[in-house]
Amino acid sequence: YTLTNYAEHTEHFSHDMANRYLADAALRPHLVWENTRDQVVQTPYGFLVFDDTIVDKNFSHKIALVRRQYSGNAHGVIKGIGVVTCVYVNPETDQFWIIDYRIYDPAGDGKTKLDHVAEMLRNCVYQKHLALWAVLMDTWYATKDLLLQIEACGKIYYCPLKDNRLVDDS
Repeated sequence: YTLTNYAEHTEHFSHDMANRYLADAALRPHLVWENTRDQVVQTPYGFLVFDDTIVDKNFSHKIALVRRQYSGNAHGVIKGIGVVTCVYVNPETDQFWIIDYRIYDPAGDGKTKLDHVAEMLRNCVYQKHLALWAVLMDTWYATKDLLLQIEACGKIYYCPLKDNRLVDDS
């Protein structure tokens, strides 16, 4: 939805007020955790889900973070902003919470999507001390280094493998 649509459906905020707020706000990843920490119902059977998405900005020409990248939803390369997300899932209560995210900006920070996932995993285990049992992720994240990091944290992982991957199960 657009800011104009939002303003048309609220009594307290005009389009300009919402636009100024978003332009001035620094919505950092740590704020997500600060606002969800007290709502998360942890369980030793919990798991983290890592995934990425592309926010479609095909018609944007001046947004700094927009770059051409592959989108699984579009089944091709589009202009967009890449976002890597971390979701905590409690399978006992059938609830989930977005607890972290990273903007994929390799030109700005030099990090890959795998770097972001590794960073968020370490943060969840060593700083947030989340109770969890497993890490779930897409095929793209099934790399030796990341899987070894998950094992080093004492967690198990599940991710489908592409047909062209070689696995040494020893």
